[in-house]
Amino acid sequence: MNSSIELKRHSLSHIMAQAVLEMFPEAKLAIGPAIDNGFYYDFELPRTLMPEDLPLLQKRMERIIKENQVFECYTEPIAKAIDFYKKLKQEFKVELIADLKKAGEKEVSFYKNSTFVDLCRGPHVESTGKIQNGSFCLDKIAGAYWRGDEKRPMLQRIYGLAFDTKKELNEYIQMRKEAEKRDHRKLGKELGLFTFSDNVGPGLPLWLPNGAVMIEELEKFAKEEEFKAGYVRVRTPHITKGKLYELSGHLSHYKVSMFPPMKLDGDEEEYYLKPMNCPHHHMCFAATPRSYRDLPLRYAEYGTCYRYEDSGALFGLMRVRSLQMNDAHLYCTEDQFEQEFIAVTEMYLRYFKRFNIKKYVMRLSLHDPRELGRKYLDEPELWKRTEDMVRRAMIKAKVPFVEVPNEAAFYGPKIDIEVESAIGREFTLATNQVDFGIPKRMGLSYIDEKGNPQVPLCIHRAPLGTHERFIGFLIEHFGGMFPVWLAPVQVQILPIADAHVAEAKKIVDALRAQFIRADVVLPTETLGKRIRNAELLKVPYMAVLGDKEIEAKKLNIRDYKTKAQTEFAVEAFTGKILEEIRTRAL
Repeated sequence: MNSSIELKRHSLSHIMAQAVLEMFPEAKLAIGPAIDNGFYYDFELPRTLMPEDLPLLQKRMERIIKENQVFECYTEPIAKAIDFYKKLKQEFKVELIADLKKAGEKEVSFYKNSTFVDLCRGPHVESTGKIQNGSFCLDKIAGAYWRGDEKRPMLQRIYGLAFDTKKELNEYIQMRKEAEKRDHRKLGKELGLFTFSDNVGPGLPLWLPNGAVMIEELEKFAKEEEFKAGYVRVRTPHITKGKLYELSGHLSHYKVSMFPPMKLDGDEEEYYLKPMNCPHHHMCFAATPRSYRDLPLRYAEYGTCYRYEDSGALFGLMRVRSLQMNDAHLYCTEDQFEQEFIAVTEMYLRYFKRFNIKKYVMRLSLHDPRELGRKYLDEPELWKRTEDMVRRAMIKAKVPFVEVPNEAAFYGPKIDIEVESAIGREFTLATNQVDFGIPKRMGLSYIDEKGNPQVPLCIHRAPLGTHERFIGFLIEHFGGMFPVWLAPVQVQILPIADAHVAEAKKIVDALRAQFIRADVVLPTETLGKRIRNAELLKVPYMAVLGDKEIEAKKLNIRDYKTKAQTEFAVEAFTGKILEEIRTRAL
């Protein structure tokens, strides 16, 4: 059933097309659906639209809404509908109806309001007056190929925003402005975190010193948490023989997302860049005979993987071709599974608290029985058992979740975690997967209490996902104003003049001796400009150093987050910032 706002958005696309035809009677109509946050319609027009046209069209739409025109639905036989649009020289509509005819349709539906008629399945609001003026606005103009085919005509697309009320519209526009300011691509460049180079290739980020600091801090944090949770670390190569992925089954399921194979001189084997870590970790497990006493065994690695994402899908740090995964694989018995799965889930929740992530959804991704043997391993009993095991574990952990069919991994069910940033943007950041298939396929085993070989269950987990996506999320979540422990530069000392530089360097040396990331900003520019630059870089703490401060042996520290200025002795300030770093305070 269509929601109220979907009906309004769909109806607004018709009202906009009606307004366009009033302004350009020779316009050719294509399609106009409702979309998230609004609507659009594609047109072939006698001239290129300009931004100045949008307010004029909106005024026409507002007039149509005030007229409270009724939406009437009626049907026509296919042949009559084609003749109707041929007479109007609306070739795009003729093509759409011809396709419906080929599909076996005998008649099509139209919606009419006043003199405007459009081919449409509907539904719509009862009348144009059901839409509140002020609750929508025309947003932007873009180009769009007819039916998405670059060999077909280029049309002009007009986008609109629409909500139930003017208040909701204004809130969305304000949130979008904030989102634009927080865009990780924009802030990543301004804060010197990462870059891309045509000489390196699309989707292959280069981490600059400031970004590298963030990576190292995240790794340190995760390694500490994993050490406390009993993980052991492994390292695996970036390339491997193709037969490893044939053995695991990944080659048949993921080859389309892998870089092409390589052949080394004198070697008939094909090698691949590593797209995932799990087959390598399975080989680490298989390197030593295992007993039930060895389990659970938790392997962790920050493994670099490479995936040949479609160039059109690449998007800043959110979709890349080179990625560093906060990966781990837990090998356990079926009796140990529930406890291990809950422990991973609780680790995720601790991470969310650490980064102040308050909005998230746990999605239990299940298989589709109709896809067994094609998309999923053909093990119906194991699918049912492991899906029930995950469901029970989540219920026991009292963690809310939703069930999503036909989105499981090919080897087992999984929990995908979608989080929402401070500006309302949603990301799939992390995963917690069950694998009942690949360990068996790769011959992994352990000896149970009775001396019999058994196949371990494997849990794949990556609570921080990839560095690339997680840092992209954090940039937007914090708006570049990172907590002190994560900030690339934690303190800047600004000596007023050359006479104060030596003392500033002594203070910075003392801070850096405590592994506090502090810099001196030399007086090569005016003090005002240096202060502005520190603010643009969102440095958590900044101190201006002059005769007064040196004589008092104190620092006047300015807190970027609170804007407060407080006097500290150097030792006291060092203790304060070290405590913030130690506790990873927000």
